[in-house]
Amino acid sequence: MDSMRSDPAHPSPGGPAEDPRESSLAVKILVAGGFGVGKTTLVGAVSEIRPLRTEAMLTEKSIGVDDTAMVAGKTTTTVAMDFGRITLPTGLVLYLFGTPGQDRFWFMWDELAQGALGAVVLVDTRRLADCFASVDYFERRGLPFIVAVNHFEGAKRYAPEQIRAALDLDEDIPVIMSDVRTRESAKQVLITLVEHVLMATARRG
Repeated sequence: MDSMRSDPAHPSPGGPAEDPRESSLAVKILVAGGFGVGKTTLVGAVSEIRPLRTEAMLTEKSIGVDDTAMVAGKTTTTVAMDFGRITLPTGLVLYLFGTPGQDRFWFMWDELAQGALGAVVLVDTRRLADCFASVDYFERRGLPFIVAVNHFEGAKRYAPEQIRAALDLDEDIPVIMSDVRTRESAKQVLITLVEHVLMATARRG
């Protein structure tokens, strides 16, 4: 952000006070994972602004393309991105970009990943293989990420270390349990990511 921006607590003469969030450090975060894993839900749960959604209705053309077996109630899908914003208690502003989950939209990922500080990979344990591509993508780019297991009704529960082993993750990558329908749980996912990014940066430094 502009280091010359005026202090919102002491506005310039004759000028209105600025929104304190505009003077905070702002960073870009990606929310990734397979189709129907809860990316749109996470962004919507924590965003302090009305989230931007680019969803389209699932139609007969999706048959055989989008696997809705485990998300039978899902009627829409993200075709570009979800966007939201949250300000953490530290004053750090996170701009959230939810990626599309289907293979046919992966060409957009490189554009969305530009300038990102880190990423959350959401996991549904009933369809664990759906997140492999996301994990591989961020590992290849060297972008710090965490894995958040989004619990669905009826899904078998696994310990974080079991998830880590199944995904063949390095020991320093956090794996946490969550319910991204709730604001506090989704917020904790993002806080965990920021802490992981800070630790990864410190290790490199």
